[in-house]
Amino acid sequence: MATAIASALAQIPVRRDLAMTGEITLRGRVLPIGGLKEKILAAKRAKLATVVLPKRNKKDLEEIPKHILKGIELIFVDTVDDVIREALRRPATRKLRAATPNKPTKKSARSTPSKRATGSPRKSLHLPAASPSLIL
Repeated sequence: MATAIASALAQIPVRRDLAMTGEITLRGRVLPIGGLKEKILAAKRAKLATVVLPKRNKKDLEEIPKHILKGIELIFVDTVDDVIREALRRPATRKLRAATPNKPTKKSARSTPSKRATGSPRKSLHLPAASPSLIL
């Protein structure tokens, strides 16, 4: 939930290839979890490349066979800041095209807002801009 809130405020989507598990305290510490093997297997079945786990679960990896861990990147975190840093990484920027002047666009003849099939007007979600250092 904390990652979803941070994503909405920062207007940066959460990585699609990421699974995460753990509980956070009110002070932002990530607590260890149980069922680590099952959670890693579920991520592998879902074809996710990366799993974010509590650092205090690192010792539990000894119990998991190596063939299960093959092909999955495990990231161990201590705080919610670490989780957000990993989950909200922007993708590599693409090459920018040469700047072209903006051409004025024609306004449509419609004066009423577009309507959905239900007849209700569309509403867009406007979130406040987040500061560079997001504190949760």
